Amino acid sequence: MRRVRRPRSLADLGIVATGAVAPAARQRVVPLPAQVRILGLDPGSLRTGYAVVETRAGEVRYLVSGAIRTRGESFTDRLREIFIAVDQLTAEFRPDEVAIESVFMHRNADSALKLGQARGAALSATFALRPRVFEYAPREVKLAVVGTGAAEKEQVQLMVKRLLNIAGPLGADAADALAIALCHAHSRRLRAVTAALAGAAR
Repeated sequence: MRRVRRPRSLADLGIVATGAVAPAARQRVVPLPAQVRILGLDPGSLRTGYAVVETRAGEVRYLVSGAIRTRGESFTDRLREIFIAVDQLTAEFRPDEVAIESVFMHRNADSALKLGQARGAALSATFALRPRVFEYAPREVKLAVVGTGAAEKEQVQLMVKRLLNIAGPLGADAADALAIALCHAHSRRLRAVTAALAGAAR
């Protein structure tokens, strides 16, 4: 597992809303805590991407990422492998929040059904810790990380590596999971700023 010790600020890289917030607004209660550990999940019946990052005061630190590759002969066996692997990840890294891609329509009904079940297996494995769960559409993730909802996978991989200062190769599944985690880090930061501004306007 690759670990990078040089966190980068999302604000410094231009993907977080900027602007001064009045001191009084900073003292207001925001919807989500500022310091959290986020588990990003990109489920699939054959490969499930995962990523863990920490966010603190606008800084995002990379902890780990990779892919769970199932080898079971039956689909049920593969679902069990996904559940067990995510359960182990959750027990080791103890995320406060989980970010996962939302359900979307698929051209192939059988593929959509399998994807939904893999998603359920991965998500259910996190419930023991009662994390807050957030869902994001694929276009929303690409927009947050690359700047366009029509970005290609290669663009997502490149931007994820740049944003988190990751050296060396990064698999597509791990990159997608990291993109989901970064999208959530970006989104929750915007929520906090919006809440602070709304509080200041009252």
